[in-house]
Amino acid sequence: MQAELISRRDIDFLLYEVLDLEKLTQLERFADHSRETFDQVIATAETLARDYFEPHAAKLDENEPQFKNGTVELIPEVKEALEHFYAAGFGAATQDYELGGMQLPFSISVICKALFTAGNVSTHAYPALSGANANVIKNFASQEQKDLYLQPLLDGRFTGTMALTEPQAGSSLADIKTLAKPVSEGVYSLKGNKIFISGGDHSLSENIIHLVLARVQGAPAGIKGLSLFLVPKYLVNPDGSLGPRNDVALGGLIHKMGYRGTTSTLLHFGEQGGAVAYLIGEAGQGLAYMFQMMNEARIGVGVGAVALGYTAYLQAVDYALDRPQGRAVGNRDAASPQLAIIQHADIRRMLLEAKSYVEGGLCLSLYGAQLADTKSWHPDKTEQEKAAALLEILTPVLKSWPSRYCLEANYLAIQVHGGYGYTRDYPLERLYRDNRLNPIHEGTEGIQSLDLLGRKLFMGDAYSLLCKEIAETLEAVRHTPALAELVGHLEEALQKFRQTTDRLLELKASQGTALFLANSSLYLDVTGKLVVSWLWLRQAQVACQGLSANPASQEQAFYRGKMNACQYYLRWELPKIHAACELLSSGDATCYQAEAETF
Repeated sequence: MQAELISRRDIDFLLYEVLDLEKLTQLERFADHSRETFDQVIATAETLARDYFEPHAAKLDENEPQFKNGTVELIPEVKEALEHFYAAGFGAATQDYELGGMQLPFSISVICKALFTAGNVSTHAYPALSGANANVIKNFASQEQKDLYLQPLLDGRFTGTMALTEPQAGSSLADIKTLAKPVSEGVYSLKGNKIFISGGDHSLSENIIHLVLARVQGAPAGIKGLSLFLVPKYLVNPDGSLGPRNDVALGGLIHKMGYRGTTSTLLHFGEQGGAVAYLIGEAGQGLAYMFQMMNEARIGVGVGAVALGYTAYLQAVDYALDRPQGRAVGNRDAASPQLAIIQHADIRRMLLEAKSYVEGGLCLSLYGAQLADTKSWHPDKTEQEKAAALLEILTPVLKSWPSRYCLEANYLAIQVHGGYGYTRDYPLERLYRDNRLNPIHEGTEGIQSLDLLGRKLFMGDAYSLLCKEIAETLEAVRHTPALAELVGHLEEALQKFRQTTDRLLELKASQGTALFLANSSLYLDVTGKLVVSWLWLRQAQVACQGLSANPASQEQAFYRGKMNACQYYLRWELPKIHAACELLSSGDATCYQAEAETF
């Protein structure tokens, strides 16, 4: 039997039993919806992912986009899949009815994105980027710009990119050199080079809309001098028809180890004199506008990492159930039948570890999406502000933790398959390569950790709110006998986390910011482990209720699986933060003081 892309039972468990997302239908925004409509949308996404995305994933990986005769060629299955995607309304799933949208909660769209990504991450990258691009235009562009570009992006006629990175600057956006010279009111002539631009050129849509960070002539150096520009591949006439080709040229395709079917491009703007560029919003606010797209993309990267790890885990479970090899320890009878490898303890260890990562990661992603829905649509301003604060501090975790540990699930799935896992006879090696890109997409772990420790920790009361949320869960489950030990583990970890944070702030005061931030990636990892442990305890709380509600139910195995994974994570993974916290609290300068010439 073919493994699921993502367990539908787990999706229902997280959506409705743990996070109670059905209550979103009580909000005015989602009043037309019900659990039935949510389930129908998810089922449609799963069907499309199965029928139109997954079947060409291997073929696309083996037949990368090619730049021939001035155009980018892709296998035809990509365009067919996207046509079905947009025809089903997924391009505008969360948008207003007036824009052809379904007004779905972001939480439900996240599950759909996970299913499409699990089916074929390269093909889904095009509409994912376009949707984030459209949201920036919707929120910050002029009405004239919205009229020309928004609906085509949501319908799939146009696709979109975000063009930030430059060859000489990399992640250091303050060093961007792309220059925009004013031509007329809101219109500029833009010159510069951008690199690693995903979806930067192809023939999947009528037009490609680039959102480009650039510096207006005369603007100050650094990030405060950056503005955001809309630069179409083809100019668009006032009536919406396409005009001539803009001065945007494909300099070449970049071939990566994963996401091979998503064009990664070097783009030249203004080689023939200057690309026509339209200022979005106010000059000097470019990074602030682009951060909306970047933050949305960061959540998307985390969700994608979960999906790629999750589908690999399920394939490993299926393989372990069916693959006979070896016999029980102590059985030396070579004539006796071999055991399915899932009977071997170390295989179960690897599967349990992978399960704790991918199911914990999916809960993390959905919790973040729930915060986004609450922030945007809850009628109570206090609840909005609380959700916004929690989402701010958790965004680095939402991106980085799945990118690291759900990738580890891919590694474990390969290992379960043994030698076969390293071959192209199975999709495991492709899924691993695809997921290996996520630790660098939308900012490395180091960048995310600087964001957490250098910025988010000091933004209002977000840190205190997070600790309070964890403490409230501890109180709620403290008297559940089956969870007593796990409550103790998380309580100790929370105390250690608080002590370590206090100690780091003391070190900052006494030794300066540079050393304070030097080990920030370790602090990010500690935070991620703590948050995922908390969410696992919430899952275990519901599983305990399920186990006691109907002991004869066929659901018992599912709930026991949840308990097993929670026990694994809080017994095997969470304790690792104690050594990490000791190292952080010591102010260890080993890495900080290592001289460049010693490497």
